Amino acid sequence: MKGIILHGGHGTRLRPLTHTGPKQLLPIANKPMSQYALEDLKNIGITEIGIIIGDVYPEKVKAFYGDGSNFGVKISYIYQDSPKGISHAIRLCKKFIDNENFVVYLGDNILRKNLTNYRKKFESENTDAMILLCEVENPNQFGVVKMDEKMKYIEKIIEKPKNPPSNLAVIGIYFLTPKIFDIIDTLKPSWRGELEITEALQLLMDNNGKVTFDIVTGWWKDTGTPEDIIHANKLILDSIGTKEQFLIDSESTIKENNIIIGNNSSISSETIIKGPVIIGDNCTIESTVKIGPYVSIGDNCMLEKCSVENSIIMKDCKINSEINIFDSIIADGSNIENTKKVKKCQFLLGERSHLKL
Repeated sequence: MKGIILHGGHGTRLRPLTHTGPKQLLPIANKPMSQYALEDLKNIGITEIGIIIGDVYPEKVKAFYGDGSNFGVKISYIYQDSPKGISHAIRLCKKFIDNENFVVYLGDNILRKNLTNYRKKFESENTDAMILLCEVENPNQFGVVKMDEKMKYIEKIIEKPKNPPSNLAVIGIYFLTPKIFDIIDTLKPSWRGELEITEALQLLMDNNGKVTFDIVTGWWKDTGTPEDIIHANKLILDSIGTKEQFLIDSESTIKENNIIIGNNSSISSETIIKGPVIIGDNCTIESTVKIGPYVSIGDNCMLEKCSVENSIIMKDCKINSEINIFDSIIADGSNIENTKKVKKCQFLLGERSHLKL
């Protein structure tokens, strides 16, 4: 079985964070969001992975993942010239798949539960496709399914319906067989100009293909907005100290109250930290700082005077300001300073921003 990670798209809802790189490389709990997908695939024994890249800084994706050897996998890069839909991206992978079964994982999705049981179910059911579903509050923003009355099988799959027949959304993880390629070849672009995966799955069923499902337990996040990213950061940090904790750097230290501190970081004994919190490598946190809960701080950051809660501060940032930062995302290399005390502030700062308050 092989894996495909979709790493394209322009991430317009995440600007200015995506002006300087693809959204899937934005860190959540100090790890690029697409790395969670890669690790999920690796953990179920999939080591041959194709990454779909587009025209949004593909060189940064290649620079981070390389040939995959640093992550224990083998990576191939497949270019999609423009965002023409998930089915179009899958069709580009036909040669890479080489008649094997495969898993498609959207690189901006994060799943709480690993894929082990889902793979076992897919392989035991002798099915043409298996999709994962999750209950959502806003089903009209997703592909959703109409189930039979006994919830035993899928009757219909609909993309972003105005009147959803259920609240079960099709999440961005698909277990597929090569049969899907013949179906995709018959698709026509939707009103969005894309080859829709929901339509491909519906046509597969219409042509007597077997499409099964499983309902995700725990949680699943589609990280399409800044609010989604901050919420995902909270959910991941909540896993610290649990049996199914998300993987961290082996050189990091987990302290009491679910606080992770990276290698060579200097934390003043008078700093107040309320977990869960993760602090990267080579950081300097002074005594006048309050951090947490639900804060991620990247490598090489320096914090003085500030208070930070429910926020993501990426690497190489410097904050020297009497300010209370909340519900914020501050991108790489940003600098915040001031000369007088400032009340609570919420930021969404792109890379290398410089604020003098």
